[in-house]
Amino acid sequence: MTTAFVPEQFDPENPAPRKPKLHSVPLVPATDEQASTAPTDLRTATRLLREARAAAVDGPGPIATERLHQRGKSTGRERIEALVDDGSFTELDLFARHRATGFGLEHRRPATDGVITGFGTIDGRRVAVFAHDARIFGGALGEMFASKIHKLMDLAESTGVPIVGLNDGGGARIQEGVSALAGFGGIFARNVRISGVIPQISVVLGACAGGAVYSPALTDFVFMTRENSAMFITGPDVVAAVTGERVTQDELGGAAVHAARTGVASFVSSDEQSALDDVRYLLSFLPSNNETPPPVEPSDDPSDRTSERLLDLVPMDPRRSYDVRHVIEEVVDDGELLEVQSDFAPNIVCALARLDGHSVGIVANQPAVLAGVLDINSSEKAARFVRTCDAFGIPLVTLVDVPGFLPGPGQEHDGIIRRGAKLLYAYCEATVPRVQVVLRKAYGGAYIVMDSKSIGCDISLAWPSNEIAVMGAEGAANIVFKREIAAANDPARRRSELVAQYAEELMHPYAAAERGLVDDVIDPAETRPALIRALDLLRTKRAVLPQRRHGNVPL
Repeated sequence: MTTAFVPEQFDPENPAPRKPKLHSVPLVPATDEQASTAPTDLRTATRLLREARAAAVDGPGPIATERLHQRGKSTGRERIEALVDDGSFTELDLFARHRATGFGLEHRRPATDGVITGFGTIDGRRVAVFAHDARIFGGALGEMFASKIHKLMDLAESTGVPIVGLNDGGGARIQEGVSALAGFGGIFARNVRISGVIPQISVVLGACAGGAVYSPALTDFVFMTRENSAMFITGPDVVAAVTGERVTQDELGGAAVHAARTGVASFVSSDEQSALDDVRYLLSFLPSNNETPPPVEPSDDPSDRTSERLLDLVPMDPRRSYDVRHVIEEVVDDGELLEVQSDFAPNIVCALARLDGHSVGIVANQPAVLAGVLDINSSEKAARFVRTCDAFGIPLVTLVDVPGFLPGPGQEHDGIIRRGAKLLYAYCEATVPRVQVVLRKAYGGAYIVMDSKSIGCDISLAWPSNEIAVMGAEGAANIVFKREIAAANDPARRRSELVAQYAEELMHPYAAAERGLVDDVIDPAETRPALIRALDLLRTKRAVLPQRRHGNVPL
């Protein structure tokens, strides 16, 4: 069920326009009577063009603009200007207008039809941009609105540039009926067709409902703002009518909900300008398309820099916690990273960063939350991130400190087998350079899933604190030596001895290295230069894939 939407500009009691619009000054004569007033020289035609262009850019006028500003929101044009480089935006279809009739629509045909489309640059790199204009039909999508976005997406695909959508719309324009729905379908089909071909970024800057939320969900990254953003399939009024439950927009689908509970939001910003600045920063890590390498940003941070601080950040005791983000900051260029979905499944960290100027995707267990275990949400979060990096040629660095998968009937009944397998699948199919670093413990199936050598990791490194095993020594000894412990005169003492024996034989730092499952045990202080050397070696990696339609991800 979709949310019903009635645009502010449409008055059912008085379908006539409230003030003259652009279409009242025709650029091309439509009748014999109008032909008599058509311009007879090019100078006049050019002057009329300037006037028409200015009127189209101005849109509904200052009153509608001020109403938007009072709600803490910017117009679509203001948002584009804040996103792209100064003076770089070239608009397409400025004079496009809908051709729908009925319900008074034939009397209201504003230029742009409520969406601004075109191309600009961000840090000198070309991008395609569209922005909903909430002042026109509330940003609701109609046939021409959709057609403009279709054209932009097709051009972005053919020219190989990222596309950024600034969303602030109320779903389908119900006065246009099935034509509006078909317009959404065309957008969704293109979202899927260009997925993994060019980066797709959605910025939600208002309340987006119904079909308007599905396109962002299909894109690579979703930005929201804390105050004005909301996403929901059915709005609060419909929920109240159908279920009787009263809920606000924020409670139903605000930024906090989608950042922490659903995982729909990749990033949440304090305001519109911060969100647009973050989009610019994100694009600095991404290539323009899947056939070009990510941009390289030269850094003054030496590639051979060591960090003795790493020796103090990670405790030897596997039961003690620490913040893995501090480890990442010590390793990457200038300590800078962009964490994706930071509030969702915080027991795993997914971040974009740079090593020796090159973009890398980092996946790291977070011992500070749930001891860093893998569960349903963290598996799905990391799987999506791994696949995104693989799609756009961004090498993967995996920092491992994982005690296993989270046990319990809740996880089992909610599908940890199927949903945890998504991360395993994502790593197994990834063809980008992959480097694993085992920081401390790595137990059981979770060790395998965290990009182990056995599932295709190119280079596996380990710190001398690593423990790679089926499980912890105490749990293993309790199972392996169960009868011997029970028969002992002093079971507690015998258990302690056998735990130490098991750890000494199978859990020492070199057990995996002896079997070739770890390529090198390194000094933690040397982690940064070791990673840079490994990734430099793998830069020319080429993977040969089997011919197939596609794999069958355990969705």
